[in-house]
Amino acid sequence: MPASASRSESLQRRLRGIWLGRRGYQPVYELQQHLHDLRRSGAIGDTVLLLEHEPVITVGRGGKAAHILASDSELVLRGVERLDTNRGGDVTLHAPGQLVCYPIVDLNPDRRDVRRYVEDLTETMRRLVRDWELDTGVMQNLVGLWVDQASPGRWGGPIEAQRPAKLGAIGVRISRWVTMHGFALNLNVDLDLYSLLIPCGITRFPVTSVQVLTGRALDVKATAPNALRVLGEVLAAETGELEDVERLSWSDVLARTGR
Repeated sequence: MPASASRSESLQRRLRGIWLGRRGYQPVYELQQHLHDLRRSGAIGDTVLLLEHEPVITVGRGGKAAHILASDSELVLRGVERLDTNRGGDVTLHAPGQLVCYPIVDLNPDRRDVRRYVEDLTETMRRLVRDWELDTGVMQNLVGLWVDQASPGRWGGPIEAQRPAKLGAIGVRISRWVTMHGFALNLNVDLDLYSLLIPCGITRFPVTSVQVLTGRALDVKATAPNALRVLGEVLAAETGELEDVERLSWSDVLARTGR
């Protein structure tokens, strides 16, 4: 076998996808950190967590308290948690109706490029929403996936866009080239919750959802297998069936995901 072919095969990734269902943020955050440690030590392979979160505002390493507009008491009344996290970025919202994807992936040895990885997550969301005839792209100096509300089926770029709006958010942490956190794509999320914060510190442009743009109420769980497949395509990785652990107890989830 030629050396080049052997090397190509040795770099082939395989993503194990796990559907967690709807979960609170803190236990999933702790699970991510645990899996991150296991991946760094080589105890597990590349793993992708797909889920919905209960309503929560998370504050990244660059987060500003002033970007949370609601008081603690108002957050409690709205059923929204507030938690600090070790991802990059400012404040963001997670809530039901949002497809959340957390890849725990070793970028060694051939994908050790932070910008490229963020672009890969953006591209994954971009390909996903094409299924609903949405054309999306990026805005200069603004991380995430963007759409023109005036013309959702055509993205002409940040200069031509008449009414840009954010459709998907990205926040990551990479340590020793192993990733955690990831992206959150707004499918049917309650956009009224965004009034509680300045998402990602961006005041110039609003946030939108696939439902608002298309009138389609999408099932987050039904979208998850395709998200895993598309992420695999973007990362040049093999993927299998998405493992559904939604109905398992949390102790069983921990045992199953950490092996």
